[in-house]
Amino acid sequence: MAEKKLNLLADFPAISTQEWLDKVTADLKGADFDKKLVWKTNEGFNVMPFYRAEDIQGLKTTDVVPGKFPYVRGTKADNSWFVRQDIVVKDAKEANAKALDILNKGVDSLGFKLDKKDLSPAYIETLLEGIAADCVELNFSICTRRSAELVTILTSYFKAKGYEPTKLHGSVNWDGMNAMLLRGKDFEKEELVSLAKATFEAALGLPFYRVLGVNATTLSNAGSFVAQELGYALAWGNEYLSSLVEAGCETSLVAKKIKFNFGVGGNYFMEIAKFRAAKMLWAQIVDAYQGKCLRPDCPETVNGICKCAAKMRIHAQTTEFNKTIFDANVNMLRTQTEAMSATLGGVNSLTVLPYDSTYKKGDEFSERIARNQQLLLKEESHFDKVADPAAGSYYIETLTNNVAEQAWKLFLEIEDNGGFFAAIKAGSVQKAVKETATKRLKAVSSRREVLLGTNQFPNFSEVAAAKVEFKNEAGCGCDHTGVEKLVPVRAAEEFESLRFATEAAAKRPKAFMLTIGSLAMRLARAQFSCNFFACAGYEVIDNLGFKTVEEGVEAAQAAGADIIVLCSSDDEYAELAPAAFKAIDGKQLFVVAGAPACTDDLKAIGIEHFINVKTNVLETLKAFNAKLI
Repeated sequence: MAEKKLNLLADFPAISTQEWLDKVTADLKGADFDKKLVWKTNEGFNVMPFYRAEDIQGLKTTDVVPGKFPYVRGTKADNSWFVRQDIVVKDAKEANAKALDILNKGVDSLGFKLDKKDLSPAYIETLLEGIAADCVELNFSICTRRSAELVTILTSYFKAKGYEPTKLHGSVNWDGMNAMLLRGKDFEKEELVSLAKATFEAALGLPFYRVLGVNATTLSNAGSFVAQELGYALAWGNEYLSSLVEAGCETSLVAKKIKFNFGVGGNYFMEIAKFRAAKMLWAQIVDAYQGKCLRPDCPETVNGICKCAAKMRIHAQTTEFNKTIFDANVNMLRTQTEAMSATLGGVNSLTVLPYDSTYKKGDEFSERIARNQQLLLKEESHFDKVADPAAGSYYIETLTNNVAEQAWKLFLEIEDNGGFFAAIKAGSVQKAVKETATKRLKAVSSRREVLLGTNQFPNFSEVAAAKVEFKNEAGCGCDHTGVEKLVPVRAAEEFESLRFATEAAAKRPKAFMLTIGSLAMRLARAQFSCNFFACAGYEVIDNLGFKTVEEGVEAAQAAGADIIVLCSSDDEYAELAPAAFKAIDGKQLFVVAGAPACTDDLKAIGIEHFINVKTNVLETLKAFNAKLI
């Protein structure tokens, strides 16, 4: 046994932040620290390359206990969540059979999307036959005008079956403002409040049913960034809370009827921070109303004020924005990290969409994979055993506060301008989210935001048009044109359109790599160029190298190439590019891979096309498609 024990504090003395910065600056060898290492986020704040204990000193979030106000570390003492799967109901008996089946496969939360024309007590009876409503979370969505009726039918059904109301958990997703955003419904404020109040009052007999939805998923699917989604969601929820309180409803009861539905995207740590910040900010909003507690024995009452009403109920669903049709198996990786973000962030329930949901209805395999992604996190990774595992991380604690600050700023801006309803009517929410989506789409088109298998490293031989199906999901059929809509977008759609056009073309374009000169540079640039043109579905022909440009051009023309890409080093382009351009003589499109210093000289002799890391991939490929297809 060693006579002397290791003393980490003595043997490894503390190093100051300035010493770390000095070392990093020296290693950068003159490069700008901010430009090289500081991440400038869409959220409006910068992320540093490292954080230290001093960065979280004074933050109130680090002193909070799980399950206690303001709930930044969770609304419960553990990290349990419901594994949810949604069912589009076209036939009540078939939907019931599917529900019973998936309940035996690990699901403990069901979401039923109902068609308004089918609603009746007999319909609900058939739908829920054999389902123990006190053992599973039940969630329903239907047309906003039928929600109160649905709640009334459910209440009568549960009473007739002898259920104890306090053992029933679930939701009815009434959300009039979401109908405005998604379908253009032009509600007047009085009508909206009337419908909300009717649904709220119908649910008073179901104390743990949340019937007022805040569907921020709509914002996520439309391309919003994290703090934007959260800021608008807070204003959204506050609009319902304040409106119903003004209509005479009890504050604490209204707050306990609101459920937040968030999207969860691929920005892993930022999404964790979003959910933590959401719980904290909503708790502060609700607490500001000072709602009275109606339970004299409630352990969370402080001076008569109901603190448990400030607990945010969160359902998360993996976003559609970053999902792809090509190389769709990558969607499983995306949804897995998204599921991790949501569960580490402390959501109450989660839906993982099947990896193929972008182009077809989920089948038995894809739905099983989606369920099992959550079950693995629970049963093998034990994510449900530790409350707020991200707590104390210098990085995530800082992110949580930064996201909260930006979201709060947006929330106050909305409130100062009349609230969320007024913002929807004015179209400012739609405009802001669409502007964000445009920026993100531009980042995707230039590869600053990467979609693996779509705008970077595509599967060269994949064809996908034949597998795309139309989705005919149940809806209420209430589309309108009164309010500007906020439609879902997918970042991959325009790239996919290019590949579909290529698949449908009479002749698939060929891009031939004329590799010559410096071995390292020609290999690197050939790989870059192959990936570049494969993003449009072109056939790419790579080569080990040619002795002369004439030999390469001859081989390309013999192969039936439509595009010849010169792949060499910058220093060699001044001589090789003019020679290749002359040999091609306009018979094929000629492209130089890189951004050599002699670019202007090459353009002067007629060479038009250059591709490099700064090229907008999408726009460039669109231009080639216009010439070749």
